[in-house]
Amino acid sequence: MSGFWARQGIVPHLRWGFVALTLFMIGDGIESGFLSPYLAEHGFGAGQTSLLWSVYGFVVAVAAWLSGALAEAFGPRRVMLAGFAIWVVFEVAFLVALAQGNFTVMLLAFGVRGLGYPLFSYGFLVWVATDTPEAALGKAVGWYWFFFVLGLGVVSSYYAGAVLPVLGEFGTLASSLAFIGVGGLLLLFLVKARRPAPAGLRTSLRSVLGAFTIVAERPRIGLAGIVRVINTLGFYAFVVFLSTFMVRDVGLSTPQWQTVWGTLTLTNILANVVFGYVADRIGRVRTVAWFGGLLCALSVPAFYYVPQLAGPNFWAILLVAVVYGAGLSGFVPLSAIAPALAPHRVGAAIAILNLGAGVSQFLGPVSAGLVGPLGVAGTLWLIAGLYVVGIVLTYCLRERRATDDHSTSDKTLTGRTAA
Repeated sequence: MSGFWARQGIVPHLRWGFVALTLFMIGDGIESGFLSPYLAEHGFGAGQTSLLWSVYGFVVAVAAWLSGALAEAFGPRRVMLAGFAIWVVFEVAFLVALAQGNFTVMLLAFGVRGLGYPLFSYGFLVWVATDTPEAALGKAVGWYWFFFVLGLGVVSSYYAGAVLPVLGEFGTLASSLAFIGVGGLLLLFLVKARRPAPAGLRTSLRSVLGAFTIVAERPRIGLAGIVRVINTLGFYAFVVFLSTFMVRDVGLSTPQWQTVWGTLTLTNILANVVFGYVADRIGRVRTVAWFGGLLCALSVPAFYYVPQLAGPNFWAILLVAVVYGAGLSGFVPLSAIAPALAPHRVGAAIAILNLGAGVSQFLGPVSAGLVGPLGVAGTLWLIAGLYVVGIVLTYCLRERRATDDHSTSDKTLTGRTAA
């Protein structure tokens, strides 16, 4: 049975790590749908709430960038345990401050807690990239993103919706500690490093410095980071303006649009796994370019033109969302391409992808501001054009050791840092 899972990209000693990741991300995502209105109901102004989330988002972006390098420097398991401890300690501090209405402590605690989930989740991504055989790495990162999104975007939302009427907002927030706690305990007792963690202050500092220098050393890593920005830029832009367009201008009901958006997310989760397998079969660069870039480039303008042709046709718009959700998943092999481009700096390579994800989350809402001068159609065409640019940049990631001609290899990447 262990051999079967290893062929699917889930190596035996990391099997429970995927479970721990899912539980951790459930705990981290519970608050996302109701924390802001809860704060408003308890007398915190819109400016305070915005500041709280802005500080949190900034810390998350920095932590996401550095998590790969720290995992390379100190070992993924240590970094994940540090993330677990930070999350628990500062979530408790946040809940106590929230109960007392102390916004200053809330801001400090919530901000520092933002270090926790990138260290835990992206530390595990480095572990997966380090310890998975090259031939199965595409599948492995597909499973990683499947479980990541399953916890953060799906189970956490359904759980919060189910228990809010029973536990109330504060109780539901506090219950996140149970998921985080179980995930941390699984990591502590059931997920063990196959090899000793790297040691030595000089080695560790060099690894952390790699998060800053890797782009100069390996320029293709920088291109991979840009492709990662393009990957979800449209998604984060759509959060800002597409729902308004679909409900106010197209004529979908709010429940219909929520169903469309939920189906997009569900498709993305399932396709994360599918395209991991496809990438290991036909090549990772091809998968990112044609299943990621092309599907997104075609489906983005379709969000405007399909309603123009078919009106508020729920099923037609749902089909566009399914194609776009699948296209987002076509970029999953980037998490396998980047480590192969820098096999001696796996953590630093992943750090650049994480930075790209953070920049995407920032630029998406910024690009949504172009709806004013360009209109919805113009903004969608601009985003589609970026996906075409992404196709071109993806083919610049081809390298002899990188992605496409690896199907017969079951060796790990040479020179990978031990976990």
